[in-house]
Formats: sequence, structure tokens, C-alpha cells
Amino acid sequence: MLLDTLSTKAFSARHLAESGMFALTRPDRLARVVGILREWGTTMAGGYAVAAIRFPGEAAIIDDHGELTFGEMHRRTNALAHAWRAAGIAQDDTVAILCRNHRGFVEAVVAASKLGAHALLLNTAFSGPQLAEVCARERPVAIVYDAELADRVDAAVAGRLRFVAWTEGPAAAGAPSLDGLIERSDPGELAPPQIKGRIVILTSGTTGAPKGAHRKEPRTLDPAAALLSKIPLRARGRTLIAAPLFHSWGLAHLALALALSSTLVLRRRFEPEDTLRAVDEHGVTALVVVPVMLQRILERGPKVVRRYDSGSLRVIASSGSVLPGKLATQVMDTFGDVLYNLYGSTEVAWATVATPEDLRVAPGTAGRPPRGTVVRLYDAAGAEAGPGETGRIFVGNELVFDGYTGGARKPVIDGLICTGDVGHFDDEGRLFVDGRDDEMIVSGGENVFPREVEDTIASLPGVAEVAAVGVDDAGFGQRLCAFVVRSEGASLTERDVTEHVRANLARFKVPRDVVFLDALPRTATGKVLKRELTEL
Repeated sequence: MLLDTLSTKAFSARHLAESGMFALTRPDRLARVVGILREWGTTMAGGYAVAAIRFPGEAAIIDDHGELTFGEMHRRTNALAHAWRAAGIAQDDTVAILCRNHRGFVEAVVAASKLGAHALLLNTAFSGPQLAEVCARERPVAIVYDAELADRVDAAVAGRLRFVAWTEGPAAAGAPSLDGLIERSDPGELAPPQIKGRIVILTSGTTGAPKGAHRKEPRTLDPAAALLSKIPLRARGRTLIAAPLFHSWGLAHLALALALSSTLVLRRRFEPEDTLRAVDEHGVTALVVVPVMLQRILERGPKVVRRYDSGSLRVIASSGSVLPGKLATQVMDTFGDVLYNLYGSTEVAWATVATPEDLRVAPGTAGRPPRGTVVRLYDAAGAEAGPGETGRIFVGNELVFDGYTGGARKPVIDGLICTGDVGHFDDEGRLFVDGRDDEMIVSGGENVFPREVEDTIASLPGVAEVAAVGVDDAGFGQRLCAFVVRSEGASLTERDVTEHVRANLARFKVPRDVVFLDALPRTATGKVLKRELTEL
């Protein structure tokens, strides 16, 4: 045990040092940094306080309103925390945040951390009734929202404090703006709260009502070191987070960028060409996306992509939904071997990471677990699946969630938490995710996982996107239906699709129906809403 601990600490020290996280700090500042870390720990509040000492005049955030330094961010979030305390927000209270990617989101999360309050991250794609349901269950004392989303929060804000984070004009009546509060409030230091506020992330709701998941604060920097050993992010880089910050993937890179004192480049809305322009203009070194964003960028065509200099990119980090092997190869052929694919979930943080080397050899793989993470596959009886066998995916690491806010929990075997997916390992120990464990269909007595069929159809020229689902069938119990989005100018037919599958997979995996759509329904994080497809 002692040797394992020492080995882990040596591993962490090496990779954290390689990342530049421990770059030399002036002696007169070092004592202050150590004191802040002792008082605030690895919280968001502590991170900005440390960065404000080490790099006070360096850019912390560049967004649609301009640039803020680390010193400005620290003072602004101090002021916001003082204003919220005066308004009645206290430690252990919950503040709901309904914001797109901009400084207001970050300031709200950090100010809540400075108060010891919990930050409830709301999905900007939720409807008014969904927001009202979540807020009734989670009971936040205040809601921070973008003015453009005001009509959706009418029911949710009843009886709660309200604040506007972003507006192109005057703030809504009765809802002060964050900027206004910050300008009028005290930017002085706050005493650390007695408790550390949590961040509550909502599940995507693709298989039911969204649930709140308590995100653990890491006890050490070991998880960060493990991820940095797989994804070579470096200190004082520039990270463009295109993935939503309210999602666990975007939030993880907010935390990593803060730990590395990197500059965050944020855009309120994802637009493919604007993303390329931002990479060029700001010398972005890491681009954080969900896979559908990569698809949209490539759809603009080589001429548009080449218009912008992307040579600064050292990492394109993708997660949040399935990354098709064909898309992975196209991205690397376009931008170089800088693509990293992470598989995980809201409940377990990360499970595996696929490096460019993995993706070149085995396109479509989810990769291998980083150090400190255990991934095992279990069959329906709870026995560990053998090599090459498909099983339910269970994960354990330092970041697994504490449980849903409603009290429910995920299935657990041997201390590992179920992700809800099924998959298999190849001979080299690389994980492949075959689909959701509730997506498997039985057609004519044969088990079919849609993911394999989707990957096969996606390899057909002329296919831009595809999703396969099981639908009821009187004769076979269930049958497979494929929903296909054609590439621009393509003239695929149903026969083209079925013959391609028949030539590459077993007969019982050939879709009985092929439906062509203009677009697939997706969540704000890029996941396909398959329950909507089954209703078509």
C-alpha cells in the first residue's frame, strides 16, 4: 500500500511538473499561495485567488465582451460574493445557474464557491416546465440566468432571488445584473467558509427526467495528473471551451484551465467558422468540443477550414457523446494528430481516454483508463466478462459522484459504479462502447447493439450522420430502424444503406427500415435524443 501511494505521488509530481503547473513563483508570492491553498483547498475560489497572486495581469477570460485578467476576476468575484451575502445568500445555500459560455457563468460559480454555497448547473436547452421541476426539487435560493432565457424561468424563479448574468440591453425588471452588483460592491477579501460548496451537475435527461449529481471535490491533484498524462494540456495555454460549461466535460476543462492558469476563450454560441476564427485570432492551444461540433466544422469544407490558421492547436479534446471512427480519422487528417477522445459520464467523470495513436490504430475506440481509474465489464449475472466479451461498464476513481440529489444511486459491483453503457475490450486493452445497456434489441432471437450498425452506416460515403433504434415488430419482437442524414449533394437510397450493412455485418443486423432526415434531434451537449426518433 505504501509503495503504491509513493508510486502514485511520484507519477503525479512528474506529470504535473511536465504540465508547467508548478512553474517557479516569486518568493514574496509563494507564501501567500501556500496560505490560500491551505485555507481554500482546490476549490474554484482558491484557484482564482492563487492565479490572481501568480499572474495578476495575465488574461484569465476572453469572451464576447472582451478580456478580464486573473486579478480582475478575483476582485469581481469577491465583489459578487459580498453582494450575494448582503442579499441573503449564505453557505450551504444553492444558487442555480442558467447561462451560456461567458464570464458570467464563471463568476457565478466562483462567487458561490467563495460563499460556501452550492452551484446548480442548469441546461440551457431545458424547457420552462423542466426548469421549474428541477428547481422545485433542488430548491435553490437564487437563479442566475441570461436575459435571453428569461421567458423560460418565469415559473422557476417564483419566491427566489434572481440575477441576470448576460444581457445586450437593460436588465429585466426586478432582476439586477451581475455587472451592476459587482460595480457597487466591495471587492475586498472574504474569509473562507466553514464548508466547501459543491457543484451539482444535471444528467442530460436523454433516458428520463434530468437528475442532479453531486460532483466531488478531488482530495488531491492525482486525478488532474492522471488526465494530464493522457491529454498533454500545458500551463498558461489558451483553452477554447466550445462544449457547454454546464456539462461535466466543459466544467472539467474550466477546472483544468484554472489549475494550469490558462486563458479561457469562450463564445456564447457555437458557430463552426467563428470557432476556427477564434483559434486563429487568439492562438488557441486546446479546443474542447463534443463530437457533433467537429462534424459541423468539417462540413464547412476544406476551403473554409484552410482560411484560418489552426497551427497553434496542440489538443482537440472530445467527449460527451459517441465519436465515430470515421469522424476521428477525418479530424486528424485535417488538423493533425492532436485529437483525444474521452469516455465518461456525469456520475463517474472519466473512464477512458483514447490518444491519437489509439484512434489511428483503432478508430472508434474509447481508449484505456488513466492511472487511478478502474474499468471492468460485468455480465447480466454480475460476473466479470471475459476477454472480447460484451458486458456492462463499471468504473471507479476518486471523482465518482456522491449520489443523486434525490437519493437514488447507480448500480454498484465491487465498489465500481455502472455507467449505463455496454462495451468490450480489444486484445490491447482498448475499450469500445457498444451502446446503452437499455438500447440492445432482440430481433428474431438475435441480440443487436445499434452502435455497431451506426458505425457501419457512417462509413458509407454520402452519410453525414446516423442513429439506429429498435422499434416494435409483430413478427420479430423488435426490428432495427436507421435514421440517416445525407451529406450535402448526396443521393443515397434506402437500398444503398441496407446493402452496405449486409455486405459488412450479419444478416440480422441489417435495418428493416431506413428513414432520411434533415437533422438528428440532439441535446445541447450533442447526444442524439433516440426516444424522439422512436416516436417518429
